[in-house]
Amino acid sequence: MQTTYPIGRVLAGDAESIKRSCERFAAQKIDDIRITDGEEAGFSDRQTTVAATCAVTGPGTFSRRAQRTLTFKPSQTPGWWIRRVDLPEQLPILVSARNVWTAQRNIVLRSGSPHNYLRMVEHIVALRMGCGVDNLLIETGSGDPPLFERGSLDLVEALSASGVRELDDPAVHVTVKEPVTLAGDRGDFVTLLPSEKWQRKLRVDCAVDFPTAIGRQRILFDVNRETFLHGAAARTNATRQQLILSHTVGQLFAETRNLGYTTKNILIHGRKRYYNTPMLIHDGRSLEAVWHRATLDLLAAIALIDTGRFIGTVVSYRAGHLLDTRLMTLLYLHDLLEIVR
Repeated sequence: MQTTYPIGRVLAGDAESIKRSCERFAAQKIDDIRITDGEEAGFSDRQTTVAATCAVTGPGTFSRRAQRTLTFKPSQTPGWWIRRVDLPEQLPILVSARNVWTAQRNIVLRSGSPHNYLRMVEHIVALRMGCGVDNLLIETGSGDPPLFERGSLDLVEALSASGVRELDDPAVHVTVKEPVTLAGDRGDFVTLLPSEKWQRKLRVDCAVDFPTAIGRQRILFDVNRETFLHGAAARTNATRQQLILSHTVGQLFAETRNLGYTTKNILIHGRKRYYNTPMLIHDGRSLEAVWHRATLDLLAAIALIDTGRFIGTVVSYRAGHLLDTRLMTLLYLHDLLEIVR
């Protein structure tokens, strides 16, 4: 089982700094391993969509006093699409690296009019990678998605209840032509490795390192329905200071004035302890933060590859939305993706 990886082609970042970061990553203990022996992820070998329309409703992420609904509909058009039903003259937004508006705090997709957007899409589009649904139309009445107390489990359960329908066309698999690495300026990096011959699955090795109660966490897993369902329960994390700010001084700013964070829908951490009950306990320790990072943030970025199902290996150390989405853009700019025949 490989747990050390080549750096490959460096798309951005200092080579010596990347080498040191890779050494720190390799030295970090793996807390949870969930890999399979098979060469497939367990998804259909044909393109798929949902079998029936389904909807899920929850409090708004950025307007907590309003209820927001997402409706998932069958589609034979390749890819995932977001349609703002309150903007009838706007075309649907393709879930793609081409339509990332910003990833400063969360991933926002937009196409056409500046009003035709959806914020914090990561917790929604990550399901493209973990639920085995290739083609989907998502309808929403605003740019504000619902926020749930169980991570993205409400969304996963809605898609699962609707069922998966196979289409006529075969599934398309895509990988990188060569190992590539993108590094940030704080010891963070993301590496993508090509798939091995005949394999049609995605493996993730992800580590976080917080100077708080979260500390160092690392998980290694193959992406399938079981591992994604496990990770989808993980909530966004925020420090106690960030939560207090959003309910005090943050009331002065549009970005945080109506932010719907509560002690139930996020994991609150301090320097030495958690301020609410952490979840996803493994060997007596919560791995909620790293599972959230791996399944609902990192896989969301991979879902922005609109060419097909990405297969291969993703290695992430201390990275976040900005680095993730920048890498997805560079894959297209440098023509680094290829269809696996």
